[in-house]
Amino acid sequence: MTAALPRSRTSWVACAALLLLPLLLQSFGNHWVRIADTCLLYLLLALGMNVIVGYAGLLDLGYVAFYAVGAYLFALLTSPHLTDNFAWIAALFPAGLHTPWLITLPLGALLAALLGVLFGAPTLKLRGDYLAIVTLGFGEIVRLLIINLGHPINLTNGARGIGPIDSIKLFGLDLGQPMPLGGHELASVTLYYYLFLALVVLTVTTCHRVQASRIGRAWMAIRDDEMAARAMGIDVRNLKLLAFGIGASFGGVAGAMFSAFQGFVSPEAFSLQESVVIVAMVVFGGIGHIPGVILGALLLTALPEVLRYITGPLQAMTDGRLDAGILRPLLISLAMIFTMRLRPHGLWPAPEHGMSLPRVG
Repeated sequence: MTAALPRSRTSWVACAALLLLPLLLQSFGNHWVRIADTCLLYLLLALGMNVIVGYAGLLDLGYVAFYAVGAYLFALLTSPHLTDNFAWIAALFPAGLHTPWLITLPLGALLAALLGVLFGAPTLKLRGDYLAIVTLGFGEIVRLLIINLGHPINLTNGARGIGPIDSIKLFGLDLGQPMPLGGHELASVTLYYYLFLALVVLTVTTCHRVQASRIGRAWMAIRDDEMAARAMGIDVRNLKLLAFGIGASFGGVAGAMFSAFQGFVSPEAFSLQESVVIVAMVVFGGIGHIPGVILGALLLTALPEVLRYITGPLQAMTDGRLDAGILRPLLISLAMIFTMRLRPHGLWPAPEHGMSLPRVG
């Protein structure tokens, strides 16, 4: 009873801090709130990747494809692109599509989940490096397909991207416009922060429940020893497909939110580097451990922006001889190398991994 009270008090303090954070950051400029929004978006992606990599042990380097599918579906259904390029759609919807986000968001998650199952089906017998190479190829195929579907039928507008995309309207409130509140003004990025935070809380709760369920325990059995899991009667095939589908659906939701938040999407945002960064977040934080994944996603998203304020003065001190564009990735890479050298299971590993780490001091 006494132990539960401090834990409950800590939870309330954490909730209050998360709710007040954008208001504090907004006083320093909307740029910092935008960084917080980006952290929450990458957090959604990292949690989805953790289902595939951390729970089921399937290395997926094409995860950004699900992100792209959710973003482009949202863009096509809420922008004037389809009505501008297809006369029959314009005839059916003279005022434009402008599909409500309560429809496009589930559709993006569903389409991404379907694509995840289709991606996973041919790779069921592959493991390790071979699985990584095949999924990498799938991710690049989707990106190149988006670029090439701009001609001869302009479905995706190719490399030029799609815009303007409708912002999200929630209970009559347009999140794309500032909201006056008691003599102050809540910026659009602040309003999106609260929506993203609600989605992250829902995703974390879902991942926690799934991890503690029979499905989650079966995934971890497959991850640890697939042959033993199969011998115990676990349906390895269907559970792997389920992991691909659930993890991909989170990516589709994040893509839809990214599309609405940015108001514009293009293939450049869905390169292979994005998939690598998302995998790095999961491994860096603590693979298979939700708090560790959250920590890894926050650090690897916010660190480049924080380093911008360090590398800029260093570049000025050296009269431009020190390129900030090179120094920032170098510092991040060195930090990751040293961290993984000292904490091979991640910054905040799962309890079963943490107990095997040597004690320091």
